[in-house]
Amino acid sequence: MLARFNDWLTRTLLILAALLAFLLCFLVVADVTGRVVFNSPVKGTPEIVSFSIVIICYLQAGFAIRSGGMLHVDTFVKRLPPGGQSLLDALGALVGMAFFILICYGSLDGALHAWTSGEYEGEGALRVPVWPARFVIILGTALAALSYLLKALQSIGLALRGMPPAPSASH
Repeated sequence: MLARFNDWLTRTLLILAALLAFLLCFLVVADVTGRVVFNSPVKGTPEIVSFSIVIICYLQAGFAIRSGGMLHVDTFVKRLPPGGQSLLDALGALVGMAFFILICYGSLDGALHAWTSGEYEGEGALRVPVWPARFVIILGTALAALSYLLKALQSIGLALRGMPPAPSASH
């Protein structure tokens, strides 16, 4: 049940990230056109683009893990018996989970500070609030950690049965 919810949520966030990237293309084209043709760029474009890239990356992290899209090298692992492969897969997932938990924990103070202080980026006509990107980092890293936990549990079950690692959960 939790795995299905996580799959649904990570797919939804992937679609949201793709939509944001698509809309960002129009902003960049409008900025370049305004700059070249009218000598008047769209104000705040650099700030919006920089925060949007962070948001897009972290919205996609959970899906990348669940779909098996994270980089892995299996030269050594393929030489092990199937149960050993699953055990190392579980160990790698636990290390990945710990990594994302550390990022999530390390981002909490910054996100709360950005929210309470009204922190923003940019000057003049357009000031972009920082807190949405900071909270997306927390959401993205928490979902990535959960995705790695689900992957580790699945791999441990397979290792106990002497089976090789399962193919990715989402396609």
